[in-house]
Amino acid sequence: MIQPPPVTEQASGTAPALRRELGRWDLTAIGINQVIGGAVFAMPASVAALAGGWSPYLIVAVGVASLMIAATFAEVGSRFDATGGPYLYTKVAFGRFPAFEIGWMQWFTRVASWASVINVLVTSLGYYWPVVTAGAARTALMTAIIAALAFINVLGIRQSAWVVNTLTIGKLVPLALFVAFGLPAVDPSRLAAGALPPMSNLSNSALLLIFAFGGYEVVPVPAGESKDPRRAVPFALIMTIVVVTIVLALAQVVSLGTLPDLPASKTPLADAAKIVMGVAGAALITVGAVLSTLGNNMGQALSGSRSLFALAEQGDLPRVFARVSARFGTPIVAILFTAAVSLVLAVSGSFATMAQASAVSRLVVYVATCASALRLRSAAFAGRVAGPTLRVPLGPVIPVIAIGVALTILLGASGPQLRAGGYALLVGAALFFVATRVNASTPQLPTSN
Repeated sequence: MIQPPPVTEQASGTAPALRRELGRWDLTAIGINQVIGGAVFAMPASVAALAGGWSPYLIVAVGVASLMIAATFAEVGSRFDATGGPYLYTKVAFGRFPAFEIGWMQWFTRVASWASVINVLVTSLGYYWPVVTAGAARTALMTAIIAALAFINVLGIRQSAWVVNTLTIGKLVPLALFVAFGLPAVDPSRLAAGALPPMSNLSNSALLLIFAFGGYEVVPVPAGESKDPRRAVPFALIMTIVVVTIVLALAQVVSLGTLPDLPASKTPLADAAKIVMGVAGAALITVGAVLSTLGNNMGQALSGSRSLFALAEQGDLPRVFARVSARFGTPIVAILFTAAVSLVLAVSGSFATMAQASAVSRLVVYVATCASALRLRSAAFAGRVAGPTLRVPLGPVIPVIAIGVALTILLGASGPQLRAGGYALLVGAALFFVATRVNASTPQLPTSN
């Protein structure tokens, strides 16, 4: 029988602990911020090119599929109150090695995504400030942005939450105005669904959308800094998917109904906003896109460092990565290390290859979490983990469907994506081998209360 590792903060010790300051809406903002990144401002054209008038319906369908996965996350997340999210669930349900692979893939995805998104941000800024797109100026700007976000993360979880909340509002307000002004201007004839697109198109657009909806899996990661994680995490997961589905579907409707030849547009939301709201509308959407990308960077910094912290706190990496600042109550070593790795990847451009693996790693995390939800329901775990504060209805039906959805999408991944994901798992196995031997020869000192 698998013995679960510690799943709460250590009960005693002299070292400082993480501070529980996040509310349910803070976690919701983290989720929305991670899902709605810069890509949403270009996605309507890509989806319309594949699915045409069916694209809004497809967005809602993928939203419902994502909600099944998120609901399963919510159930298993409602059993835990410590930092780690899917890594922690997998460790309790299936043991140390599978959990390490999940924790490694979580952190790996965050640093690769951070490096990728900051390149998008710099490219966006380069439209107005061309000098920053190359050479020393590009490196200096990336360094300044990553250093600033790391500094805010070090200052405290409350300060990080304020920034995330502000940037989340900053991206949602332009989108809300776009929808509010755009819906009355929609030409209903452009929304005609028409003939059903070829199955290959529907499959490709579903794959595109499931990745567009991805990111909510970070919501449970900072649970150890939440005031009431067993209730706040499920709320934030469900609310994230609901809000994102509404925003993406309405943005698609407005884009489809106002912009001629939507599939050909490279900046569909900005182009549609210009038609509906004039030049000021296009500028507003552009500002929203920049804020969205910056907010996504902030979220990567927060969730990535907490994933690394969790691996060390649970004894699967050197304990130095679990060190908490006595002054700020934040995992300072994990924050600085995550920022440094992301900067190296961003400047070198090596994130491009890693991004292919991160697409697969997200699906691996989905499958592991849904399988953990089923396993933790079994009688073998009665009394060993807390009961859920939220239980998904229909018994095993929804978790099984969620696993099926994730596996189906995984099978649809490209050859390069699957190979890159396989290599990432092999690297994780090698790291596990090294980390277990390093920890076995290192005295284990307390790192948190």
